[in-house]
Amino acid sequence: MAEPRRAARTRVRELRLATDPACAAAYRLFRRTFPRAELLPRRDWSDALRERNAGLWTDLGWHLVVAERDGRVVGAATGTYLGNVNVGIIGYIAVAPSLRSLGIGPALRRRLRQAFERDASNLRGRRLDALVGEVRADNPWLRHLVRREGAIALDFAYYQPSLGAGRSPVPLVLYYQPLRRPRPFLGAAELRRLLYTMWRRMYRIAKPLMRPAFRRMLRALAGRRRIGQRLLPPPATRAGGREHRERWP
Repeated sequence: MAEPRRAARTRVRELRLATDPACAAAYRLFRRTFPRAELLPRRDWSDALRERNAGLWTDLGWHLVVAERDGRVVGAATGTYLGNVNVGIIGYIAVAPSLRSLGIGPALRRRLRQAFERDASNLRGRRLDALVGEVRADNPWLRHLVRREGAIALDFAYYQPSLGAGRSPVPLVLYYQPLRRPRPFLGAAELRRLLYTMWRRMYRIAKPLMRPAFRRMLRALAGRRRIGQRLLPPPATRAGGREHRERWP
């Protein structure tokens, strides 16, 4: 009698070198998952890893984690720790379609959070304040974060910057998930600093104030002291959920 085939185990690990074959496999998975206009160039990954390995990082850290089964990349996630505002930005999360709903996406997100917590402890000597992410307004995962995780879907017009020539900024919802204590809102000044840090340091835009979309966000915050929870649209009727940036059913 033939022995039953063992179930494949999922291994989650962080990549340290741009030459790791899993790096190219992760980028291919992202390209199959996200529109090209919403995806950073792969050279940005290589630059970030080289900077880390050269010991050049100060209060910023970028992380790439992958989930593997039988040596094959079946999920990947990226994220950035921003020390001056002490938050971790969830970047891209993607899982192979045939393996969605198996908990791989949440496992990748947990690994990113662990990396951010280490960054906050090592670089700031304190616990991480929050997780931040960009999603579409009708994203089912956003509703989960708001209802179950205490996230604030911030009530203002947010834009992901254009990520290449001829590409337009993408209107999204920016959420802020506090980790240390519940918060019903963010102060407008705190949010402006977060936006500038994201565009300037995470997206590497030299002059955010020269970008019309960035100035549009500042105008949306003008005259406001607090930014609270926005009204989310009704749940989508389709089964499963596809997320912008953070994405898995």
